[in-house]
Amino acid sequence: MTEQIRSELISRRTAFSLIGVAVPIVILTAREAAAQTPGMERREERREDRQDRREERRDDRLDRREERRDERSGVVPVPPATTGSTGTSSTGAPK
Repeated sequence: MTEQIRSELISRRTAFSLIGVAVPIVILTAREAAAQTPGMERREERREDRQDRREERRDDRLDRREERRDERSGVVPVPPATTGSTGTSSTGAPK
């Protein structure tokens, strides 16, 4: 009787290997089942749109704060460098 019970027990090593195989399968099936209905997809799109709008507002606020901070400190923003000709041709003569 004890031999039969021992054969039915699973060693820890075998149990962990089974869990290691089962977990990725469960995760993959859960990802595929994330948006099953059109309503869920629309809801997810609306949520993403809200997050994008929040991010834009946050960035705009930070830009305004930096501008105000620069105005108070007297820092004048430097215009970005242009990528073009310097006004002379390849021979060195002005255009």
